[in-house]
Amino acid sequence: MWFLFAILSAVFAALTSILAKVGIDGVNSNLATAVRTVVVLVLAWGMVFLTNAQKGIGAISRKSWIFLILSGLATGASWLCYYRALQTGEVSKVVPVDKLSVVITLILAFIFLHENFTAKSFIGAVLITAGTLIMVI
Repeated sequence: MWFLFAILSAVFAALTSILAKVGIDGVNSNLATAVRTVVVLVLAWGMVFLTNAQKGIGAISRKSWIFLILSGLATGASWLCYYRALQTGEVSKVVPVDKLSVVITLILAFIFLHENFTAKSFIGAVLITAGTLIMVI
């Protein structure tokens, strides 16, 4: 089931880039990010209430709160930078560079989460990096 959701995530991320590039025309990138964030906020809380998950809010540990807040700050910074890049660059070049996050995530997961970094991971990271460079230059 995770694979289906991962594919859907990729499809929606692709749509996000195309729709954002069209929607950001003539709009300040920070304002566009704020509008997008409000929509995401409403959608996310709608799903919480639709699935009756709001009852679990009291069970969130202090550690989880801290890391969820830090993750939210990282997401916000990412979105602000992404929209600025989209506003000034070609979507066909911005998106591949943005997807270098896959390589950076592999490295950070190895360093901080002590996840395995296999030969397969290394080859994949090299190919993603090479593909990105080829697409951008």
